[in-house]
Amino acid sequence: MGQKSVRENKNIYFKSREGCSLTREAAVEKLDCLSRSRLEKIEYDKATPTPEEVVAMAEHYHQPSLCNYYCSHDCRIGQDHVPEVKEKGLSQITIEMLATLNALTSNKDRLINIVADGEVSEDELPDFMTIKSELKKMSLVIDSLNLWVEKTIGKTGEADV
Repeated sequence: MGQKSVRENKNIYFKSREGCSLTREAAVEKLDCLSRSRLEKIEYDKATPTPEEVVAMAEHYHQPSLCNYYCSHDCRIGQDHVPEVKEKGLSQITIEMLATLNALTSNKDRLINIVADGEVSEDELPDFMTIKSELKKMSLVIDSLNLWVEKTIGKTGEADV
């Protein structure tokens, strides 16, 4: 049994492994795709994990958020196109969803008027951008809910709690 690291500034992969109370050796036994030295390099930010390695860590550490983290931080395409989804509690997710739905409901008629002619005119652009921002918030809330479901219930649909 290895000792728990006292290292500061641990990255998310390191913290996720330790969150499962796994030593690096125990983790490598579960993760067929990684050697001990490779995992150490990833955890010490000396190497970027591959998507396959992240998927394996996410599954074995029960941390589906690792996949989003990888896409939003380590993947060059994702850095520009994938927002980071923060883990939140169900009550906070629900409140955010209701607030965003209320904002979208109040803007629904304006959106219909803007898009009715198939064009967004110069004077409609500020309202359209506000609505677009609310839609982006809703998308993040939905992603947070999906992450919560995957972590709490799992991919099988059976509760892990």
